[in-house]
Amino acid sequence: MSLTDRAIEQIRELIRTGELPPGSKLPPEPDLAAQLGLSRNLAREAVKALAVARVLEVRRGDGTYVTSLQPSLLLEGLGGAVELLQGDSAALQDLMEVRRLLEPAATALAATRISAAQLAVMKQHLDAMREAREDVERLNAHDAAFHRAVVVATGNESLISLLEGVSGRTLRARIWRGLVDDQAASRTVAEHEAIFTALSNRDPHLGHAAALLHVSNTEQWLREHLRSHPLPLSAASERPTDPGPAAVPAAG
Repeated sequence: MSLTDRAIEQIRELIRTGELPPGSKLPPEPDLAAQLGLSRNLAREAVKALAVARVLEVRRGDGTYVTSLQPSLLLEGLGGAVELLQGDSAALQDLMEVRRLLEPAATALAATRISAAQLAVMKQHLDAMREAREDVERLNAHDAAFHRAVVVATGNESLISLLEGVSGRTLRARIWRGLVDDQAASRTVAEHEAIFTALSNRDPHLGHAAALLHVSNTEQWLREHLRSHPLPLSAASERPTDPGPAAVPAAG
């Protein structure tokens, strides 16, 4: 562990133990360095690193504060990392595997917690998907909103942030699936109808199975697509009207 890493860990420990709770102001740099037994330069570098990670917030002219430490804030960078990985076929398959592990479990949990109002929101997006079979961009927008509504129903902020990071930023990738596979829209709607039915019945086992089938179908499509189109995928997001061999695969 480098000296900077140790300095970062010391500040994290102050936060973990509650000595620096969310919203609190850090001591001035000289005092913080003396408290931790660090040089001012190391203390400064550690604060910069934690600010980049959204653990600390530097307010110019006011000081440095511990943020709210909410999962949505701390995990915000995950979506940006996923964007950078879209040109890496192995990373894309890994991300789909992560989604297959998390999303069915999230759907099962949502089935036990979802409210009538949340079901109504899901139904609105499902109805819009049925009407948008010929409009791929609109279909995909409501597809993403449907999935978010499912995860929001879990009430688990960390899970929401994780799944948003893994799949929420890959919306445009779904457009390609509709372009290269004219049966995708009908299949996608049917799979979402099965998920909605399971949640309407408050059936966690059926919800898990329906979500697993949906994500697994998308994952299988991705693997087959990458075998036949092994070219780099990153450029595809810049050509949304060209369903050529470099097309980014679907998020589903």
